[in-house]
Amino acid sequence: MKICGLQKTTLLDFPGHVAATVFLDRCNFRCPFCHNSGLLDGSAEALFSQEEVLDFLKKRKGILEGVCITGGEPTLAADLEPFIREIRELGYLVKLDTNGYRPKVLKNLVLSGLLDYVAMDIKAGRENYSKAAGKENIDIKNIEESVSFLMSGKVPYEFRTTAVKGIHELSDFSDVGKWLAGSSPYYLQNFEDSGQILCPGFQSFSREELEEFLDVLKPFLPDAVMRGTQI
Repeated sequence: MKICGLQKTTLLDFPGHVAATVFLDRCNFRCPFCHNSGLLDGSAEALFSQEEVLDFLKKRKGILEGVCITGGEPTLAADLEPFIREIRELGYLVKLDTNGYRPKVLKNLVLSGLLDYVAMDIKAGRENYSKAAGKENIDIKNIEESVSFLMSGKVPYEFRTTAVKGIHELSDFSDVGKWLAGSSPYYLQNFEDSGQILCPGFQSFSREELEEFLDVLKPFLPDAVMRGTQI
C-alpha cells in the first residue's frame, strides 16, 4: 500500500465523524482541474508505510471515529481491501472517496460490509464527462453502474460535483439532475485553486451562477446544496 499523505484529524471529510484521511497515489482520470495533481501518475513519494498508519490509528482509538480513504483513486490499489479490513479490525468506520470508474471494486467492498460511507464524484453531465475527466472515450457505463449501485441504498453515500468555469455549463447540471433524480444526497462545490492544479488557469463561478445551477438541479434533487463556497 503506497500512502502519500495522512491528515491526522479532520471534521470535514467524513460527515458526522472525527476522522483521519489517508491519501493513496495514482488515478485513472486526468481531470484538468484536479487539485491533487501530484498523486496522479504513481510518481509521488510514499510518505508513510501501512504499518505506520495502522500504529497511528491504534494510538488514536477513542479520539478518532473513522478513516477516509482518498487519492488519487483508491480503487486502483490492489491491496485496498486488506488495508480496509485492518482498519475496521481496529474499530474504525471507513469512508471511501471514488470517481466510480471501477464499479466492480466498489460493489465488492460495499457488499463485503467494508464501507460505511461512499462519496462519489460526478464530474459533469454525461455528454461532457470526457472533457471533465480528462479521459478520451470514457466508458460512461462504468460511471452509470456505480451511480445505480449507490442509489440502490446498500450503503450511505453522497454525490458531489466541483463546478469549474471553462469546464461546466448550465446544461451539465440539467443532465446531472435528471440522471440522479430522487433523494440522492448531492453537493455542489465551487472550484478553488489549491496551487497544485493539473492545468492551471481555471476560475471559480460566482455565487449567483452557482445558485442558477442549483435552480436546475432542485426540481430533480430537492436536497441539493452548495458546500464549502466562500463567496
